[in-house]
Amino acid sequence: MAPRRKLAAGNWKMNGLSANLSEVEALMAAHPAPGCDVLLCPPATLLHRLAQTCAGHALAAGGQDCHAAGNGAHTGDTSAEMLLEAGAAYVILGHSERRADHGESNAEVRAKSVAAIEAGLAAVICVGETLAERESTRTLEVIREQLAGSLPGQISGDTVVVAYEPVWAIGSGLTPTLEQIAEVHDFIRAELSRGFGEDAGDAVRLLYGGSVKPSNASEIFAVSNVDGALVGGASLKAADFSAIITALEAA
Repeated sequence: MAPRRKLAAGNWKMNGLSANLSEVEALMAAHPAPGCDVLLCPPATLLHRLAQTCAGHALAAGGQDCHAAGNGAHTGDTSAEMLLEAGAAYVILGHSERRADHGESNAEVRAKSVAAIEAGLAAVICVGETLAERESTRTLEVIREQLAGSLPGQISGDTVVVAYEPVWAIGSGLTPTLEQIAEVHDFIRAELSRGFGEDAGDAVRLLYGGSVKPSNASEIFAVSNVDGALVGGASLKAADFSAIITALEAA
């Protein structure tokens, strides 16, 4: 089994205007040949321009969501095929903010993941527990349910990335202990191997997300079964995201 290639993924969320593309240019200049995969997921309004900016560079572009249908009367939504045409190689699905703000269920996330993969995108599927679920010791139960309900019927290292983002750590400045991160990532790896076979389960990259920043990246990347990070606010500035990439390259 070939070693899993590390992935540093940036989720800009609802942030970014044309002027912010200068940060992308600075990031590419700092990492002309990165030693890991690098992904930026800007808002849909910037996706095509960011993809054009990255053309010829190893940095990949991705979407932040897609609809499960290929087309139709879904005002305001974007299909996986549209993201692909705009230059995306990946799409984030099931982020806790989508699950909370838009009421997305595991079944909806699964339908979107199937559509994304069929269109030729790699799906970055997010799972994670709330603070209440963590405090009631239901973390692994919640993660198991989300994996079982959100993942497509077949997975591979080329089509699926799983991102563990404890909801209570996103944008809060709070970070789980390294032991807590290891417990969940090891659990996810075991669940993937159990459900899809050891080869497929071992090939899928597992990202940690939730207040990842230059000051804690190295210690997080040293944790068992952490293959990279899904980074929020720190991915908006080239200097911060560059430091995280450098930490991942050294991991």
